[in-house]
Amino acid sequence: MSRIRAAVLGSPIEHSLSPVLHRAAYRELGLDDWTYDRFEIDEAALPGFVAGLGPEWAGLSLTMPLKRAVIPLLDAVSDTAASVKAVNTVVLTPDGRRLGDNTDVPGIVAALHERGIDEVPSAAVLGAGATASSALAALARICTGEVTAYVRSSARADEMREWGRRLGVDVRTADWSAAAAALTAPLVIATTPAGATDELAGAVPEAPGTLFDVLYDPWPTALAAAWTARDGALVGGLDLLVHQAVLQVEQMTGRPTGPLAAMRAAGEAALRARH
Repeated sequence: MSRIRAAVLGSPIEHSLSPVLHRAAYRELGLDDWTYDRFEIDEAALPGFVAGLGPEWAGLSLTMPLKRAVIPLLDAVSDTAASVKAVNTVVLTPDGRRLGDNTDVPGIVAALHERGIDEVPSAAVLGAGATASSALAALARICTGEVTAYVRSSARADEMREWGRRLGVDVRTADWSAAAAALTAPLVIATTPAGATDELAGAVPEAPGTLFDVLYDPWPTALAAAWTARDGALVGGLDLLVHQAVLQVEQMTGRPTGPLAAMRAAGEAALRARH
């Protein structure tokens, strides 16, 4: 039996749950001839790896630090990926083309939609990295008012305001020292590394809105735990990971609907096993 291959690339990559999610999708869809692996690939090794892909390859998932480095290697990039200058999905077509997309942005929107959040009057973003730009692109679709980004440097503030201009989002910036004020927003999206928001756990208001914390391991974060203790609505990093992976499966396999429930169950089981 000939195999159809897909994989996730990045560095570090050992922690990635993508193989668990994609393999669960293949089982659910009956795609017994599909395989999904992980490869430790940095920016220097990426061009050689991509150049060596044969016709058995259907697609790639990309994590840091490759989401921007892959763009010059592609034949076409979707409008969504171009808007945030980041590709996390590459579809390899039978005629040899390499097509780049970003499923993080619609993944954020889908995860919020699943919790009944289709529109918010304002929002706050904690952090200013690559995920923050995807968060702004998602907010461009659902936020009708101002977005305040809490950052640690003037350079980061300039970057977030520039992303706002590019994406059509009204972005105001504030220093990280005032980040506790973010927690009063109707929607808070935390895009920072593990531990960065722990200091804010004691500042969760009495009646919080919705927190979207993009981390999934460790989980819950101190902020997420404090949020749920106040009965605030919570969307987690696994929600984002599953929704963006569903879109990847649909694009790579050509199936119209990815098996969301099976993929989420596999991800939850894998995280329980880790801890």
